[in-house]
Amino acid sequence: MGLAVSVALLAVAAALSLAVGARSIPLADVVDALLHGGSSAEAEIVRDIRVPRTLLGIAVGASIGVAGALMQALTRNPLADPGLLGVNAGASAAVVIALSLGLSGATGSIWFAFAGAALASIAVYAIGGAGRGGATPVRLALAGTALTAALTALIYGIALGDARLLQQYNFWSVGSLSGRGRVPLDTILPFLVAGAALAMVLARPLNALALGEDSARALGARVGRTRIGGAVSITLLCGAATAAAGPMYFLGLTVPHAGRAICGPDQRWVLAYSAVLGAALMLVADVIGRVLVRPAELPVGVMVAVIGAPVFIALVRRKRIAAL
Repeated sequence: MGLAVSVALLAVAAALSLAVGARSIPLADVVDALLHGGSSAEAEIVRDIRVPRTLLGIAVGASIGVAGALMQALTRNPLADPGLLGVNAGASAAVVIALSLGLSGATGSIWFAFAGAALASIAVYAIGGAGRGGATPVRLALAGTALTAALTALIYGIALGDARLLQQYNFWSVGSLSGRGRVPLDTILPFLVAGAALAMVLARPLNALALGEDSARALGARVGRTRIGGAVSITLLCGAATAAAGPMYFLGLTVPHAGRAICGPDQRWVLAYSAVLGAALMLVADVIGRVLVRPAELPVGVMVAVIGAPVFIALVRRKRIAAL
């Protein structure tokens, strides 16, 4: 029942994304443009601009939501998030380095985003897990924050010497579903589908892993294979989403907690809810950004952070999480 309500919420968000913007279009005209075509200005706006933007928002939001749920399950860290743990910064840094060297255009940047996301994940876990105590949630969060700061300094150190690159990075880094030079949906879709499918395959082993590594092994789960598969899935989802829309902060943190509040700890349902709610939150944030400063618009990355940051603060202040 809860998942059906979430899907209905996503459908409403998609309808608003198609109808609302700098130029609002009645929903009846939107439906007519989708079903019967037409050559009016409104029909062209719906088909050529808002449909691709809405589909990209659904794909990116769902991917980041699933990646966040995976990260929290694999690390058993309720504060895990692609932005907080440095994955977004790693992907961004790799893309900027590639562009500065003239190695990649918009479409080719996806491969560098994959590499950056993977290297950042490895670095954060190596730093956070070094020394006594292992990779605790707080240590991973601190390692991710430190790595993000270092990579951001590297990015601006490279971009400040090239005004065009700096302008391109500043536009891309805030996170947006529109604008030239972004990776089109049909390019990233195979990677997103593969990453999501792998995540769903890992749902049962992740349920066993939540009981602890020894218990998971006793139940027949292959812990090492599960961790490697999860890392591959996160890299595919975060790398492709970041290359297409730029870094999105707090979405991957907020959505899995909302999913668990509805369905409990079963990862099969948490991943499903994270995909649907992540897509819905992305579209709602995008619509709000279009309306607040109409006829201009605020990038969706800004609106997602505005919504997600208070949730992050509330999570950190909870005694149960602070004590992990």
